[in-house]
Amino acid sequence: MTTWKSRTARRRASRPRTAAAVMAAAALCSGLLGVAPAVAATPVAATAAPAPPPSMPPVAAPAANGPICWYGACYDYVSGHQWTDTTGAQVLMKIEAPVVNPARTGEHSLQEIALQNTARTSTVEIGWTVDPELNGDSRPHLFVYHWVDGQESCYNGCGFVQVSPAVQPGMPLPPHAAASFAIRNIHGDWWTFLDGLPVGYFPGSLWNGTYRSAQLVSVFGEVAENTADTPSCTQMGDGRYGTDGGSSWIRDYRIDGTADRPNLTVSATSPTHYDAGAVTATSFRLGGPGTGACTTAASTTG
Repeated sequence: MTTWKSRTARRRASRPRTAAAVMAAAALCSGLLGVAPAVAATPVAATAAPAPPPSMPPVAAPAANGPICWYGACYDYVSGHQWTDTTGAQVLMKIEAPVVNPARTGEHSLQEIALQNTARTSTVEIGWTVDPELNGDSRPHLFVYHWVDGQESCYNGCGFVQVSPAVQPGMPLPPHAAASFAIRNIHGDWWTFLDGLPVGYFPGSLWNGTYRSAQLVSVFGEVAENTADTPSCTQMGDGRYGTDGGSSWIRDYRIDGTADRPNLTVSATSPTHYDAGAVTATSFRLGGPGTGACTTAASTTG
């Protein structure tokens, strides 16, 4: 399997291990053992949150098919979720480069894993997103995000403490590769990982120390649509339906610190535009073309 790291591994193999590399390796080992990685930390400056933020899919099937409109946009999801009581979770995800409608503002397409409390007001997220307004291009980029008491924050900052010199929120990721994305609570702080490497953490103090375990795990694809462009031509995954054997996927779902077995419940808000396939307790395929090929002319119907 091709991962985002394997593409650079060959040219890195002949390089001597630098102090930073040794620190990263130590951080990885200690993180997997449940000890906070001992890596120099750099708080990320707060920036204004561009609209729309990444949002959370419903945990019950909607009464009618169609996007859910809130936080200034409309959202379509193909999602898996599990109610549990956990201190961490991990998935392996395909990284894609879905087409985002170039004729509309406020649209993105992403895949992510998110942990929330019972009330769904405290949230930690990590994943990849194609968001031309946020990142300035149409490539997939790593992102982190969090919510406190149901309030929006900002992408890749607003209290996030970066520890990795090599893996940074906002960095581009190679499409058609695969990577593991993980979130773990270590000593009260919420740590994020990409392929086992610690990216950084959201300090528990952001929640005044009250958010130390999660009761809901969600793994999903999301399309944010301009409210005047729903349904949209923006793609999810690689633009193929989840029922297509070649579509994007989320798999190898695992949860930590609980006796519960992984058991995802999978649903789609608009299955005529984006759907799921090959569903198991730990995996599913996802994606779709939306309303079809985007054009440069805006359309209120897609």
